[in-house]
Formats: sequence, C-alpha cells, structure tokens
Amino acid sequence: MAGFILALSFGILAEDAGFSPVAAVIFSAIVFAGSAQFTAVSIVGAGGGAGAAVAAATLMNSRFLPMSAAVGPSFSGGPIRRALKGQAVVDHSWALSSRGDGTFDEALLLGASAIAYCTWIGGPAVGVLWGDVLGDTDKLGLDAIFPAFFFGLLLNELRSRRARGVAALGTALALVLIPFTPPGIPVLVASLASLVGLTRRARADVRERQEAEGEPR
Repeated sequence: MAGFILALSFGILAEDAGFSPVAAVIFSAIVFAGSAQFTAVSIVGAGGGAGAAVAAATLMNSRFLPMSAAVGPSFSGGPIRRALKGQAVVDHSWALSSRGDGTFDEALLLGASAIAYCTWIGGPAVGVLWGDVLGDTDKLGLDAIFPAFFFGLLLNELRSRRARGVAALGTALALVLIPFTPPGIPVLVASLASLVGLTRRARADVRERQEAEGEPR
C-alpha cells in the first residue's frame, strides 16, 4: 500500500512536470526505482535537461551494482538467467530476502519484487488517469512527498559520522551551484560528491575490519 501511494504521487507529479500519461507509466515500468524516478521528474519539472535527469537517476541507481553482485551467487541458473533475475532486485526485496549469512532467498526476493512491481505500475496509472479527480497536488500534500521521501532515506544514513560529512558536502555544493547552474546540475554534482565520499567510507570500513581481524591490507 505504501508503494502504491508513492507510485500514485509519482504519476501525478510526472504529469505536472510534462510527462504524458503513457510516458509516466512506461518510465515506471522500465526504471522501477523511486529515488531515480523522483529525481528525474524534479529535474525535468524545474526546467532541467534530459541529460542531467538521466545522469542523476543513473547515479541514484548505482547502488544496485554492489547489491546485485551480493545476491548473484544465490540465484540459480547460468549467467544470462541470473542477470534477468537481477532486474527484480529492489531495496526492500533485497533486504527482506537476506538470510543474514551473506546468502539470499531467491523465491522470497522474486516474490516480493513481483508484488511491488504490480503496485508500482498501477500507482502511476491511477495517478495520471485520475489525478484531476483526486484534487490539487498542493492540497493533498503530494508536492511534499519527494523531499519527504529522500529525507526519510537520509535519516537512516545520518547514524554514521562519515555519512553526515558526505551529506553536508553534497548539500553545500548544491546550495552553491543552484544560483549559477541550470536545474539538475546541482543534484548531479552533489550526487557525484556523495558517491566519492561513500566510496572512501566503504574503503575505510574495509581497512578497519581487516585491521581488527589481523588481515593484510
């Protein structure tokens, strides 16, 4: 239900940003990632170019590279079959299917993603077809869903001191660039800075673990 409401709001906001009803639904069907979709819509809605929107959305989805590498050995079949199953990897199904020992329950992951996919396609379809019936997006608070969505993701990351530093750097860069650059560029630069910062954080975590276990670097 939560995914359906989020997807419904995406459909309404996408249409407000200039997407056709068909384009909004197809975009959801292909991308299937809330953070990337809301980022792209916010950039396009603010007058940014398609290139900046695609680049920022791609950076948002870069987390699926290590997630898919982790879950890949738990999938049955050959490389092509595993790659096709990898298209079903999304945040919640990845987390739900983890057994806690580095392996994943393939059936649980695919099943959870299948349910989410139905709501993720149905939500935008309802949003673009009946958005006018639902009323003004501002009155419903749908205009606040995009920032609230990312704020919720940020809260979990702020438990880490390094993550707080990365978030502060990304925010500072975006604020500096907003008055001077086209829409989308501040988000793109902030995302790149965050990616570099979190990569350094991951390397530091690996070094700390190796030192604690007495392993060579």
